[in-house]
Amino acid sequence: MTQYTLKEIARPSGGFAMLAVDQREAMRSMFSAAGVKGPVTDQHLTDFKVSAAKILSPFASAILVDQQFCYRQIVEQQAVAKSCATIVAADDFIPGNGIPVDSVTIDKNIDPQALRRDGAKALKLLVLWRSDEDSQQRLQMVREFNQLCHSQGLLSIIEPVVRPPRRGDKFDREQAILDAAKELGDSGADLYKVEMPLYGKGTQSELLAAAQKLNDQISMPWVILSSGVDEKLFPRAVRMAMQAGASGFLAGRAVWSTVVGLPDTGLMLSDISAPKLQRLGDIVDEMMARR
Repeated sequence: MTQYTLKEIARPSGGFAMLAVDQREAMRSMFSAAGVKGPVTDQHLTDFKVSAAKILSPFASAILVDQQFCYRQIVEQQAVAKSCATIVAADDFIPGNGIPVDSVTIDKNIDPQALRRDGAKALKLLVLWRSDEDSQQRLQMVREFNQLCHSQGLLSIIEPVVRPPRRGDKFDREQAILDAAKELGDSGADLYKVEMPLYGKGTQSELLAAAQKLNDQISMPWVILSSGVDEKLFPRAVRMAMQAGASGFLAGRAVWSTVVGLPDTGLMLSDISAPKLQRLGDIVDEMMARR
């Protein structure tokens, strides 16, 4: 069986301009915050995700989707452009303590063989990193996930996201991102998806220095995500991260969050979100050309 390479999810430049629509309860909350009348149903989420796939995938090198709300519909409707690879979220979000994602395990319903037959090229695993939780358990989960992917020739993408410790110790987000990278940056995955230092704020030199520190800890290709970063700052964040050694982005909110809950979703995605994604892809190509 062929082992897929990162070329499958990259642009011709070798950089990654990847779109995420795998948000689950977080997306439901975004619809509520946007003032959608009545309950936000599963169908609201599915319709938005499928529309985003149809309209935005031509501008992405890959799209990350979830099985819970949209994977089957996207496959059946052939919603993803031929030029765009499909990545499937393999994480099971466990709510608790008043938040939709309090802990994460590998989704036992994932069938990597079937996903590969459907055309998927990679799986993604969210890894919640807390300083007071067992690092060996996290590493073991990542190793198990890598094995799940590589046994079927799929690429393995890990997404460590830092959280405050459970026992209420002081939380230094920037240090936690570095500590997580030190722990998981050499864990055998194919790609590391990471939070942008400083939430993309600060001067160019501050961002560059913070991203370089991160780069020093990660011994695999890495990309940034956009959660927590002001969408107006995200293009600059991509530039600074890539200058420091990143290879692009895998992001959702910076591309489509402003159109959630608006009328004429398809038109809004075409007019507002598609140009943002195109611009970000151009930045990725420009920064790759400088290498």
